Amino acid sequence: MSGTAEIYDAVLSPGKLELLRAWIRRQSWFDGDPARLEQVTAYRFVDPDGEVGMEAFLVSDGARTFHVPVTYRGAELPGAQDALVGTLEHSVLGRRWVYDAPADPVYVTEVRRVVSHRDTAADHLAVEDGTVTPSPVNVRGGGDGATGDSDADAAPQVIRVISEENDAEADRPLIGSPGTLSGTWEDADGSHSAVFVVVS
Repeated sequence: MSGTAEIYDAVLSPGKLELLRAWIRRQSWFDGDPARLEQVTAYRFVDPDGEVGMEAFLVSDGARTFHVPVTYRGAELPGAQDALVGTLEHSVLGRRWVYDAPADPVYVTEVRRVVSHRDTAADHLAVEDGTVTPSPVNVRGGGDGATGDSDADAAPQVIRVISEENDAEADRPLIGSPGTLSGTWEDADGSHSAVFVVVS
């Protein structure tokens, strides 16, 4: 299993959504109004070494849903300045450097592992009271060839825009690829399923 991610009862400045809005507006795959973005849900993975936080957000502008995985680090990631989403102050952990996750080798390694072992997202541990809750998104690795380890040199393809058209596009690389990371979640409009990452 991917383990249990520790969730602190902490104050963040700026907030996660505020940080994401400022970064998403500059991305080529986004052409909407960042002020309308709201979080739909999120899921996490766990770094075996306990150093890097990994969280993937689903955010919506009311018309489309976007998949935005990030990593949290206690120091700058060398050579990844172009992938820096921003920094935030965490009332428990201090300053955190937030990166676009596909540029972070810890995230890439974990996604490959989850896909190749047909694993799931992590559950959440509330540090203050010791309560463990399941991930709000049912995320699982799988797909053709996912029973073996995936190619360590293959860059995972993160699906950014979640829609029926993009799900159809995401399905095309599955033939001959080791597998995918997909998820199911619920919101006010009902239940949804999508491919989040393709590992080739």
